[in-house]
Amino acid sequence: MKSLNVTVRRIGNSQGVVIPKPFLLQAGLAGEAEMAVERGAIVLRKPRKRVREGWAAAARAIAGAGEHELLMGEFSNAGDAELAW
Repeated sequence: MKSLNVTVRRIGNSQGVVIPKPFLLQAGLAGEAEMAVERGAIVLRKPRKRVREGWAAAARAIAGAGEHELLMGEFSNAGDAELAW
């Protein structure tokens, strides 16, 4: 889609623009976006996934299913080893 002039409008104590739906669809933006200023331009991107996003929910699901045993089994020699410093 080619460029489009928009009006910067007052929204409360801030200012904003209305982004046409075709622009949002083309960029794949919905609900939330990451915003930055780069080389004098305001840039909107899909949000980056946060580190460990979804881990808590996955852990709850595993615990709820009773699948909380060690995946690699017990380590039989864990108490036998001495630390060599």
